[in-house]
Amino acid sequence: MSNSHLFLPSGFPRATLGNGIGRYICQLKRITLKFCKERGSSMGMRDFLEHDLVDYASKHPSVVVYVKPRRNRSAVIKAEYCNGEEFWMSTYKMTREEIRKWLELCTTQNDGAEFRFRKMMHTDTPSIQGPWTPFSHRNPELNTASFPHEELSKPVFIPQSATDRLIELFKEQQHTLKSVKEG
Repeated sequence: MSNSHLFLPSGFPRATLGNGIGRYICQLKRITLKFCKERGSSMGMRDFLEHDLVDYASKHPSVVVYVKPRRNRSAVIKAEYCNGEEFWMSTYKMTREEIRKWLELCTTQNDGAEFRFRKMMHTDTPSIQGPWTPFSHRNPELNTASFPHEELSKPVFIPQSATDRLIELFKEQQHTLKSVKEG
C-alpha cells in the first residue's frame, strides 16, 4: 500500500472568499504549455495547440496562455493561481482530448493545491456534546439485554389526543350533572 498520502498537507475543503456567491472569479491566472517540436511524446500537445488552443483562449479570456517550445523535453502544463499556488503536470504521450480535459480541470479548480481531508465533516462551531447518533439517548441496559425482552415488548404508552381528552371531560361533566340532578 502506498504511503504517498502522508506527504500531502492536510486541511478542510474551502471556497475562496465565497467565490460564486455574487459572481464567479476564475482562480487560474496563467497557464504555460511547454512542448517539443520534434519528439513523438509531444504529439498530443502539438495537436491541441493547432486545433483547440484558440477555442480555449476565447472561452477563458481571464486566463493568460503562454506557449513555450523547448528542445528534447516532454510536454508539460504549468498552471499558476491567484493565491500563488502552482500546478505542474507532465503530458507525456497524452492525447489532445486528455490535455483538453486537464486544462478544463485546472481552469475550474480552486487553487491547484492538493491536500488530504482531515475529516469528512467540518464546522467552525463544533458541539461540546459530540456528534448525534441514533443510539445517543438509549438506555444502556439494551447493550446486555437478551431478546425477546419482556419489558421492551410492552406496548408503548401513547398519550391521549386533545380531542379524546375533551370528549372524556365532556362525558365526566355529563355524568356529574346527571348525579347532581338525581341526588
